[in-house]
Amino acid sequence: MENISEQQIDQKSSVAITLEGVHKWYGAFHVLKNINLTVQRSERIIIC
Repeated sequence: MENISEQQIDQKSSVAITLEGVHKWYGAFHVLKNINLTVQRSERIIIC
């Protein structure tokens, strides 16, 4: 059995969304290449 520290639990519970290896294309234009992103609760992220 693994023991998980309170800090690890707090970090995991504060994550709202995690994206890994994201690619986005607009036609032939590759705008996002292998993007990793973690957004915490109450954070606001804008990708332009």
